[in-house]
Amino acid sequence: MTPLQLKDDLPFVSLTMAYSGAAVEIADILVDTGSVSTVIAADIVKTLGVSPLPDDELRIIRGVGGVEAVFSRVIDYLQVGERRLESFEIEVGGMDYGFAINGILGMDFLTRAGAVIDLRQLRLEFAAH
Repeated sequence: MTPLQLKDDLPFVSLTMAYSGAAVEIADILVDTGSVSTVIAADIVKTLGVSPLPDDELRIIRGVGGVEAVFSRVIDYLQVGERRLESFEIEVGGMDYGFAINGILGMDFLTRAGAVIDLRQLRLEFAAH
């Protein structure tokens, strides 16, 4: 069970991300069932050595927060609470939406992890594998 924190009436969690053997815990991740993919802020992942490479393809994503250019990277793992997904692909972007947000936990993670969002109890749970 992972607690959800409401900020401006939106659900946020913390997660752990690892790349090239190093890991970092990241707070202020929006749980967003309206987002297809998981996006992490470029300034956060840069601390793990994740930066755009010359052959990376930039994609434009659109959402309520606006339009943003992102690149993809497969990381060692992404973990929320007790659920860890190995070799997980994230998108990396500026995340400049006018409020404090370090990333978006999208449907790619939520569905693969078997997430159950309990808004009454403000928690994120995961179905057994």
